[in-house]
Amino acid sequence: MSQATLLREDQEGVCILTLNRPDAYNALSIEFMESLSEMLDQIATDESVRVVMIRGQGRGFCAGHDLKQIMASPEEEFHSLTFQRCSRLMQQITNLPIPVIAHVTGIATAAGCQLVASCDLAVAADNSRFATPGVNIGLFCSTPMVALTRAVQPKHALEMLYLGEAMDAHRAAEIGLVNWVVPREAISDFAMQKARLVASKSRATLVLGKRAYHVQKDLPLAEAYAHCSKVMVENLQLDDAKEGIEAFVEKRKPNWQHR
Repeated sequence: MSQATLLREDQEGVCILTLNRPDAYNALSIEFMESLSEMLDQIATDESVRVVMIRGQGRGFCAGHDLKQIMASPEEEFHSLTFQRCSRLMQQITNLPIPVIAHVTGIATAAGCQLVASCDLAVAADNSRFATPGVNIGLFCSTPMVALTRAVQPKHALEMLYLGEAMDAHRAAEIGLVNWVVPREAISDFAMQKARLVASKSRATLVLGKRAYHVQKDLPLAEAYAHCSKVMVENLQLDDAKEGIEAFVEKRKPNWQHR
């Protein structure tokens, strides 16, 4: 696969990853997923990056798996490898130390919708459409269901999974799949504004906070409070916490060291 299928641009702590298979609506072939996974592995240890933004080139964000490739390779072993790679990729996004923002224009369907649901935040253009339409072709969106049921309420997830219908960006915002809906012509500026705002924070604090969020959300209430109390104590030991508190008291902008 050509390296040009995945583009990377770094701007002052913001890493922009562009899915660049516009003729295939950025469908996730197995090679494409491996390329994206390799890039995320690199970003995970790149301390210059404080937030990642994923967007799609062309008319769609991502149309899901490359069904032409799946049909051309009918072996069960290949199908198993495809979904293993996809599951690894989505978990990488969740487990990436820093926040990930989806920048969505056009369609985000099946594994493309899964990709949006796996990101921490999502900005959608008002022309966006979201769907898990596998049920319409006899292939229930079971792996997209994992991310979807962790992003929205059960009945909303089942609405998408059972009906297989596309919903517009405003409905996606109503159910919590995306955070913001903006006009198509304004999305790039708006998404970068949000990404830069995240990137202006202490990387060390973001890393600690994202990790704590994913641990506590699955714990019983008392255990969640116990865990996060320990995290607050750990947080206070960071140089950036000390600097941030001093800057607040002194009414100045903090000078982060990202440690």
